[in-house]
Amino acid sequence: MKSTTEIRQSFLDFFHSKGHEIVASSSLVPHNDPTLLFTNAGMNQFKDVFLGIDKRPYTRATTSQRCVRAGGKHNDLDNVGYTARHHTFFEMLGNFSFGDYFKRDAIHFAWELLTSEKWFNLPKDRLTVTVYATDDEAFAIWENEIGIPKERIIRIGDNKGAPYASDNFWQMGDTGPCGPCTEIFYDHGDHIWGGPPGSAEEDGDRFIEIWNLVFMQFNRLADGTMEPLPKPSVDTGMGLERIAAVLQHVNSNYDIDLFKKLIKNAAEIIQTKDLESKSLRVIADHIRSCAFLVADGVLPSNEGRGYVLRRIIRRAVRHGHMLGAKDIFFYKLVKPLIEVMGSAANELATNQKLVEDTLKIEEEQFLKTLERGLFLLDQELSKITDNVLPGDIAFKLYDTYGFPLDLTADVCREKNITIDENGFNQCMEEQRKRARESSSFSVDYSNMIKLDDKTEFLGYQSNEASGKVIAIFQNGNKVEAINAGDDAVVILDKTPFYGESGGQVGDKGVLTSADLVFDVTDSQKYGKSIGHIGKVTKGTLKVGDVVTAAIDVEIRERIRRNHSATHLLQAALQTILGNHVHQKGSLVNDSYLRFDFSHNQAITPEQIVEIENLVNQQIRRNLPVDIELMPIDEAKNRGAMALFGEKYEDIVRVLTMGDFSIELCGGTHVDRTGDIGLFKIISESSIASGVRRIEATSGQNAMEYIHHESNLLNQIGLLVKSDKSAVLSRIEQLLDQTKTLEKAIERLKAEQASQQSGQLLNQCEKINNKNLLIAKVDNVEAKMLRTMIDDLKNQLKSGVIILAAVNDGKINLAAGVTNDLLNIVKAGELVSQLALKVGGKGGGRPDFAQAGGMDLSALPEALSSVKKEISHKLQAS
Repeated sequence: MKSTTEIRQSFLDFFHSKGHEIVASSSLVPHNDPTLLFTNAGMNQFKDVFLGIDKRPYTRATTSQRCVRAGGKHNDLDNVGYTARHHTFFEMLGNFSFGDYFKRDAIHFAWELLTSEKWFNLPKDRLTVTVYATDDEAFAIWENEIGIPKERIIRIGDNKGAPYASDNFWQMGDTGPCGPCTEIFYDHGDHIWGGPPGSAEEDGDRFIEIWNLVFMQFNRLADGTMEPLPKPSVDTGMGLERIAAVLQHVNSNYDIDLFKKLIKNAAEIIQTKDLESKSLRVIADHIRSCAFLVADGVLPSNEGRGYVLRRIIRRAVRHGHMLGAKDIFFYKLVKPLIEVMGSAANELATNQKLVEDTLKIEEEQFLKTLERGLFLLDQELSKITDNVLPGDIAFKLYDTYGFPLDLTADVCREKNITIDENGFNQCMEEQRKRARESSSFSVDYSNMIKLDDKTEFLGYQSNEASGKVIAIFQNGNKVEAINAGDDAVVILDKTPFYGESGGQVGDKGVLTSADLVFDVTDSQKYGKSIGHIGKVTKGTLKVGDVVTAAIDVEIRERIRRNHSATHLLQAALQTILGNHVHQKGSLVNDSYLRFDFSHNQAITPEQIVEIENLVNQQIRRNLPVDIELMPIDEAKNRGAMALFGEKYEDIVRVLTMGDFSIELCGGTHVDRTGDIGLFKIISESSIASGVRRIEATSGQNAMEYIHHESNLLNQIGLLVKSDKSAVLSRIEQLLDQTKTLEKAIERLKAEQASQQSGQLLNQCEKINNKNLLIAKVDNVEAKMLRTMIDDLKNQLKSGVIILAAVNDGKINLAAGVTNDLLNIVKAGELVSQLALKVGGKGGGRPDFAQAGGMDLSALPEALSSVKKEISHKLQAS
């Protein structure tokens, strides 16, 4: 029996033998693709190739692509663990043809791999296929060339309510490449319930789709028009876990070797013996998605990808505690996951410490959240009078505090309280609607700038060059000419302008000819072309014109200094903080540099000084900055740092700074580190859980920053009447004096409040031998009201007290009730009632509560009405 690792490798080996390039899995975070939340299919990394925006040195490719479906359009989260085949994380085996072979070869390749004795050796009579209803070509190949009987070739039409909306018609999105597909199903046998595709029983587990072959024939436009593609292509997808279940003779993905090992490890860590528990399935699935998402740069947060990750982690932790987990456990599964995934976990192994630390911190925070949620739930349950918890309260606990609905239901059940699930579901749907309306994950590919041309970049050697205009775009549309006042994107065949990429901003400058001036305000990459974004300020520019392209040299020099300083900064961070530091984002412009990196705690002031000193030390060493072109594998073997998920060519540009830094980089840099001049860190902060940000600057900008700080220190010295050398001790002295004065003021206020408390006793009324004091007090701050209430309660021994103070046009209310009267009156209810009458809100405990309001004119009547109500209650008691 083949292991999952062996099946993965066999698939890649088969297609490599058929002339396919084996391409590594891309990141789970789609690179430069605003249409996707996560990588959810093998073709994602080739999308630009299918669109004609990108070109590769190969026309056939094969991959084992890591995928996540747990958010956005493709969301399997709620089903995971409870069905045989749903996962948040899975591997998609695929083979791709970019205008090379088409239907015939794709079908023959699939059949050979599945049925050949040399490869998967599946029984042919167990395989059934589907085709799009009108795809006679695919039908004929299956029947006449492969030899599948007609009754096992099923035509599937538009079964989703619209033209081309079919299980057997694939679309990249609302627009873009699309086409018919043929799916291959495996029959697990009649001992399992279910029917073939297209039948009433198709949702059963007997016939399982194992492979989908997509034939990209058309480009769908926004108006629904289907344009034939000039180079029809192939995109296939086979779930590794599904084919492993077939080849290992089990019906559930959770019974394959990979999951059995993870489930066993999870059970040992949690200390449970129930290996059939669906909660163990959930945990085994979720550790895969969580670990790989963190390794690919996603960190828990309250929005976007980070929010989805947080939900998955919390779902796994919740299931662990349902199994009786006594301690933090989830992060302990990272090590066994790396072992069971083999070579597919190389990037995960590199980032193991970061992944473990991130999951551990998130689980610790969630356990605190659970405590907070239970406290808030108990508060809400104490207010219920009809034994039903409102749906909006259950949703608030779920959405704001991450408190699972099933846990809320458990707690309510113990108290014979039900949940308004309809109300909860309504709140959930409203949230989903808001998310859909605000989602930015959509794009019309038919309006993108598409070019087959390549701009030759001359900016490494030259600041000025002659170039021919090969295209002009206005509002995404190609035009032949532009005139004075027109904004446009101009594409040249050669240019010294750097198109924004790798964190480095695009160059600014000018395009000129005898009668033309085109001011370039930005430069961007469009596929292999560089676009000059700007406006014609003089003359006319036409396609075919030759212009002189000149960058703003001073701006470029400042960018170069900041970019080279960024490389020194990253090496310094790894030296001082540790090898777990990895880049999570960067920005390099002419004013400053910004570097985001993985690190789980704030950098101390002492470490900031160390980092700054180390970078400046390398600047003073005046190290040579060398550039070499070499194969990507050789660069990695030499230790060059690369961004996982970034697209690199087969031949890459390696930038080395002496013996201190080596990275892959396509940006522009100084010749020697001494050219940077000076490096200065401006700020260090947290931008997400486990991600820190450093902002810094270099060269003349660094000098100006230091001068500004020095001038600021001089001004502070003048204000506190001290020179710079003694300004710190002078400020400490002034702060001590301020604290002493504040304490004195607080004592005076307390004495004043105590005096007022004594005077207020004269306004106290006796009702049925119980004390009632309702009064408006003057010149008393809100925080002193509590002191007065406590003082009055001590003196009265038994009573109800309400005080109202007006400060700066605002009303501050406080109420106190002694313990012997809590069965008659509650302070929280009194304050809430009063606050509503004066346009405010508030509340608190039964014995003490505070509130505020704004309607001064309503205060006398409010106090009077509350007094009548309390008097009545005291009289009746």
